[in-house]
Amino acid sequence: MTVEFFNLAAIPATPWKNGGGSTRELACWPPGTGMDGFGWRVSVATIAAPGPFSAFPGVDRQIMLLEGDGVHLRGNGWEHALSERWQPFAFSGDEPVDCAMLGGPSTDFNLMLRRGAWSGQVQVLREAPLTAPAGLCMVLQGRWQGAARLLAPGQGFWWMDGQGGRIQPVDGESVLAWIALEKYE
Repeated sequence: MTVEFFNLAAIPATPWKNGGGSTRELACWPPGTGMDGFGWRVSVATIAAPGPFSAFPGVDRQIMLLEGDGVHLRGNGWEHALSERWQPFAFSGDEPVDCAMLGGPSTDFNLMLRRGAWSGQVQVLREAPLTAPAGLCMVLQGRWQGAARLLAPGQGFWWMDGQGGRIQPVDGESVLAWIALEKYE
């Protein structure tokens, strides 16, 4: 069983080519495959300026505001204000998406899934989740006990091929970003 811990504060930010923000990658499967070869990828991005999102053909995307004023997203025939914290929004990576700022910079939690290879969804939980054979979790608020560690906001882990998703809230104000992943056969 593979279990990998992360601490968002210790992950270096990679600036975007267009200068509009930066990304901190939490996990990418398979490891080392980069932006073109991943099956799934989870990251936290800081959006600092308006501009287009990159298109990812064949990829389903989910985004959730963590901090800041948020952004207004506009795709082909749809628009969405990502202005409420911890409210996931799904869209296709097949088409370019334009992003306008709703104020200052924002920080967002992002899931990308290769369509037809992996499925999953970002959930926000306040109680212990069911286990899953693969997935990722990150503490949003409070403290959680998971995989023999006490985790604080910005900390979490991802796992593959096992029951690594066992995690429990430590206090009544605990909130968790949870993704249970499933591979299509």
